[in-house]
Amino acid sequence: MYEVLKMAGLVVASKVKDIIKAQEMNCAGDFTDALDKEIEVLVIKACARAKSNDRKTVRPGDL
Repeated sequence: MYEVLKMAGLVVASKVKDIIKAQEMNCAGDFTDALDKEIEVLVIKACARAKSNDRKTVRPGDL
């Protein structure tokens, strides 16, 4: 399918935790790591869509 790179640090964990806390919820220790991977896959899919449309620019509509 899509190759997920071994990159980390796409999300700012403290900001994500702030959002969760504002919803009066708790954040599991591994949640931000899982979110980071999901965002990476989303970006890779958006890039693939842009490429399939013969573009080098990834646009919001590619999400």
